[in-house]
Amino acid sequence: MDLTKLAAYEVIEQRKLDDLKSEGALLKHKKSGARVLLISNDDDNKVFNIAFRTPTKNSTGVPHIMEHTVLCGSEKFPAKDPFVELVKGSLNTFLNAMTYPDKTVYPIASCNDKDFQNLMDVYMDAVLHPNIYKHEEIFRQEGWSYQLEDKDGELSYNGVVYNEMKGAFSSPDGVLDRVILNSLFPDTTYANESGGDPDEIPNLTYEEYLDFHRTYYHPSNSYIYLYGDMDMAEKLEWLDREYLCKYDKIEVDSEIHLQKPFDAVRELSMKYSVSSNEPLEDNTYLSYNKVVGTSLDRELYLAFQILDYALLSAPGAPLKKALMDAGIGKDITGSYDNSIYQPIFSVVAKNANEDQKDEFVRIIESTLKKIVEEGMDPKALEAGINYHEFRYREADFGGYPKGLMYGLQIFDSWLYDETKPFIHVEALDTFAFMKKQVKNGYFEELIQKYLLDNPHGSIVTVLPEQGRTARLDAELHDKLQAYKASLSDAEIEKLVEDTRRLLEYQEEPSSQEELEKIPMLEREDISREIAPVYNEEMTLAGVPVVFHEIETNGIGYLDLMFDLSEVPAEQLPYVGVLQAVLGIIDTEHYDYGELFNEINVNTGGIGTSLELYPDVTKVKEKEFKATFEIKTKALYEKIPFALEMMQEILICSKLDDEKRLKEILSMNKSRMQARFLSSGHSASALRAMSYRSPISRFKDMTSGIEYYQNVSRMEEHFEKEKEELITMLQSLVKTLFCRGNMMVSYTASREGLAGLENELEKLNMALFDEQEAKPACVIRCEQKNEGFKTSSKVQFAAKAGNFIDAGESYTGALQILKVIMSYEYLWVNIRVKGGAYGCMSNFNRIGEGYFVSYRDPNLKKTLEVYDGVPEYLENFTVSERDMTKYIIGTISNIDQPMTPAAKGDRSMNLYMNHVSEEMIRTERQQILEATQEDIRALAPVAKAVLAGNQICVIGNEAKIEEEKDVFMEVKDLF
Repeated sequence: MDLTKLAAYEVIEQRKLDDLKSEGALLKHKKSGARVLLISNDDDNKVFNIAFRTPTKNSTGVPHIMEHTVLCGSEKFPAKDPFVELVKGSLNTFLNAMTYPDKTVYPIASCNDKDFQNLMDVYMDAVLHPNIYKHEEIFRQEGWSYQLEDKDGELSYNGVVYNEMKGAFSSPDGVLDRVILNSLFPDTTYANESGGDPDEIPNLTYEEYLDFHRTYYHPSNSYIYLYGDMDMAEKLEWLDREYLCKYDKIEVDSEIHLQKPFDAVRELSMKYSVSSNEPLEDNTYLSYNKVVGTSLDRELYLAFQILDYALLSAPGAPLKKALMDAGIGKDITGSYDNSIYQPIFSVVAKNANEDQKDEFVRIIESTLKKIVEEGMDPKALEAGINYHEFRYREADFGGYPKGLMYGLQIFDSWLYDETKPFIHVEALDTFAFMKKQVKNGYFEELIQKYLLDNPHGSIVTVLPEQGRTARLDAELHDKLQAYKASLSDAEIEKLVEDTRRLLEYQEEPSSQEELEKIPMLEREDISREIAPVYNEEMTLAGVPVVFHEIETNGIGYLDLMFDLSEVPAEQLPYVGVLQAVLGIIDTEHYDYGELFNEINVNTGGIGTSLELYPDVTKVKEKEFKATFEIKTKALYEKIPFALEMMQEILICSKLDDEKRLKEILSMNKSRMQARFLSSGHSASALRAMSYRSPISRFKDMTSGIEYYQNVSRMEEHFEKEKEELITMLQSLVKTLFCRGNMMVSYTASREGLAGLENELEKLNMALFDEQEAKPACVIRCEQKNEGFKTSSKVQFAAKAGNFIDAGESYTGALQILKVIMSYEYLWVNIRVKGGAYGCMSNFNRIGEGYFVSYRDPNLKKTLEVYDGVPEYLENFTVSERDMTKYIIGTISNIDQPMTPAAKGDRSMNLYMNHVSEEMIRTERQQILEATQEDIRALAPVAKAVLAGNQICVIGNEAKIEEEKDVFMEVKDLF
């Protein structure tokens, strides 16, 4: 990486980053003052990020609204939504923007050089030259605005960020996280809600919002990050020539200040809303929070991640266990948030009671004192260190590019000290340091100093209030109508006119000339090749194995799969419980805390899951295979140990431990409630499909709303239900984990197969005796069309059906339809005009289709938008350029870079679903060669899905009651 000829930049530091097999550099742009950081290596998944330090003085959400709006058109790319145009028509592997409490980031990633350059250009112009100064409507659409459709109508608020944050503030977890942060830093930017408090957002004026951009969105306040395999000098010269050279350095006061430590721990409480029929008992959230140094301390930064594991996060960890044993809360969680200047260590008891607060604090502090006096369990510390080091070395961030995640972690130090950008991404020395501290009192000293002796903390209580949402909605309604009544006729007419003008702005499409300014690839830039499939069938020790030969850097990814096809339908909820229990309950040789630590000292972890594989060759028969899976990842030499531990979990778990079973049911119930409030779109879409789909009903019974209802019943009537539960779990173990019922998926290099046969033979011999064959499970479906009432201020509205049942066929063009729906028809009507935060659709090979909205202020109106899809498709008319754009966006979704583990998982999924390489090639060809006529031909498919009329909505109780004629049944979710 030769940076010597870059006259426009000062090279501050250049160094090898051995841990990342990369070369790093820190620079400053001389004229503008922009900070630049480079990580150069051979990773073709290139990343660019421009970020700004964005402190805020209030909770109007101005950083968040700015993040949304700068991507709504710019000087060079004046189309109304370049972000959406890029999503539709680029090969990006990541494209988004995020608002944090102290920074706003704009990252992109792509493996295609031309695409990467295009994305950089659009993002640089967006943040520096946005159209927000020309069109106030952008602010009103994305932020907030008054809505009044006629002079006699009711005045209301709308706006995408406004509705997003109404959804975020509907969850007690969201309320708690916010209050913890605000409580600990009353004198800094962290005292405010950067995302926006819905009560405060309407106080933000357009001029204040523009001032925020003028102040903070300047290169002098920017942090630019480039990662991957590219000509860094060429990229830097381009940045200088096209953007940075046009700015002179200015002073921007964006420093994130340290909070002066407290003299004493502070206590405060906040209310959150439960629906009118939810109990107040067991619905309080308690939290104990301490500020831990600063994120510039590289040892402390990692040490408290390890302490979080060893004290709190691991099953059986002492703080968690002490609180559970005392009956405080139904789920004990915690966190160590080191993504801010002054990190926070928190202990949280969910579903507790207010009168338990003093006991909650007493138990935490007495447990910590005992740990300091007696010393920490060294095995727990070793497990915590190995757990984090394994993940650091593996660098598998799921679907996220590792360059993106490194870049975000770099901000944990770079944002607060320009001289220390690499201290957390170069971590092997720090891990080595931690290993030496396990037995010398280092961790105990940290507990004493930062948790026990530290007065800079808070005790936050979040209390339930029945009908709070309805009360606040009524107060807001009265306030808005009173405001309207105070206006003159001319002022009211202006509000009606503003509403009309905003709608006109939203409905007016960008001109073809504006759209064509956004750079895009051609169809020829896309490979016609499919990603390789790695499936090799073999039999080892009499066990069917599908081997995926992939270079994995010495790690084996092993998945034991047990067939569920003979489990009767009425037992399926218990299968869900079994999956939740195994691995976190005592076994014959370990208590569950010891088991978890033993596993994490030696491997990358062991987990269980339930998986469903539809047979795409038998769609009409609705055949599918369901499996109970237990998975591990470990270095090749540790695979024998991993299999021993899997055997211990499957065969030796003590399923008659009543106390632990009750704890797990309570924890499961609490976590599902949180999931339904934050991600209700997934649950409502699954439930809608379950009315007629056996595979979706199976999933709903084992992890969805029906599973939640059963877990809730078992937990509430535990004394009555426990014997049946224990009997059922013990019976299921013998039915499932028996010889003849197991197959294996294994991802590794060829050398990773050595010795596997011997280990599988040992495991196979230890399994229960083969069971007599039983009749296959039969799942019956029933259409219910339910409205589930919660305390949420928004809705998740789903409508589903099956197009193959109606005689239509699957085609690759349906993948394009998803892109068109999500970023064209649904986007415009549900998000842009309707104010919802999100909207999605899906159509799969077995004929299931659905439409669903996310954090949506509407209900019936949204369902009417879905019903308009067939007509939209019948009249679908676009240019060849637009058609190409949709195709590129579709391929982008398909061609995401994969880790070795992901390649193995994909190959196994295709094998289990009976999807051949020929089918994938045909689908890819159908996508690449699609025309607008192919999209029009999908109108009957959409019509068939909607004709199913399978509706499920999770949302605001008043809204569901108001529009209950939509449903066959209306009920409380909790």
